Amino acid sequence: MKVHVLQHVPFEGIGSMTSWLSARDAGVTYSRFYESAFLPDPESLDLIIAMGGPMSVNDEASFPWLAKEKQFVRDAIQRGLPVIGICFGAQLIASALGARVYPNSEKEIGWLEIEAIPGTNNEYRFPEKISVFHWHGETFDLPVGATRLAKSAACANQAFQVGERVIGLQFHLETTPESLDLIINNCREELIEAAYVQTESSMRAASSSEYANINRLMEDILSFVMRQG
Repeated sequence: MKVHVLQHVPFEGIGSMTSWLSARDAGVTYSRFYESAFLPDPESLDLIIAMGGPMSVNDEASFPWLAKEKQFVRDAIQRGLPVIGICFGAQLIASALGARVYPNSEKEIGWLEIEAIPGTNNEYRFPEKISVFHWHGETFDLPVGATRLAKSAACANQAFQVGERVIGLQFHLETTPESLDLIINNCREELIEAAYVQTESSMRAASSSEYANINRLMEDILSFVMRQG
């Protein structure tokens, strides 16, 4: 299995996904846009994972590689490749497919609940309700043809699916205690008191079972987009 990761900042890596990929002897390559804007030929890949980042997908003037990255994602989806987008990565998929990305009415930072949207057998099904880790201030309209999979009290579009093998997640199921520590240390200035922004101590108080729950869900989504038939 050849997996390519689109990584936008050094402190937002693939977290718990490492175990799932290692168990399948996956060859993992990276576009680390903070170092180089190199992108491979999508035809050589089996899975693309687009990670998070503090920038906006609308910031093409500041990050000129964004236009090529969106084209890369669009090409991959058109070829039928499995693509998973996480936070900024989900916004990237939405933008690449022509949907609007814009500031949400509320920032969501911390362990907050999402709620599943009932669907059909062709769509990924989230648990009815589950607490997941968030760190975002923007949201998106659903791309044409996409199905909404989850919502929250503060954000209507938390997850979506395009076709059978493309899923965008506004939240971070790959979070581990180590990756949480990295994002807090690099983005602590965003922890301004608000309705859906938790304190640093509250975020760090998450139990091992909370991490295990979201990490299992992340692995389930990886298996879902990689299923055959």
